Amino acid sequence: MIVAIASEGGKVAQHFGRCPGYTLYEVDNGKITEKKEIANPGHEPGFLPRYLADMGVEGMIAGGMGPRAQALFAERGIETCVGIEGPVDEVIEGYITGNLNSGVSACDHNLGGHSCE
Repeated sequence: MIVAIASEGGKVAQHFGRCPGYTLYEVDNGKITEKKEIANPGHEPGFLPRYLADMGVEGMIAGGMGPRAQALFAERGIETCVGIEGPVDEVIEGYITGNLNSGVSACDHNLGGHSCE
């Protein structure tokens, strides 16, 4: 499984589409087998969910994400977790162990929180 975290300076970015990049973690049997950072290729409506899905991403974590983007990720079978803060390495550990609780999206255009449990 590949999980992407919208990242900025080693921490979860507040908006998935406008962040400088993404930290991608490959997780196998509860262990991180690979970590890599990729630059944000650009924010245009509908592009990033398709782009990340094509990379094999199955989970997307961000501080904030609008409801349309969440729906586009869901159409591709990608689970979204929003309202997340903190260092990306700590966040992925919480995700893997099931101890990551999403909250209200940091985006002001979101309709509400989403539980990623």
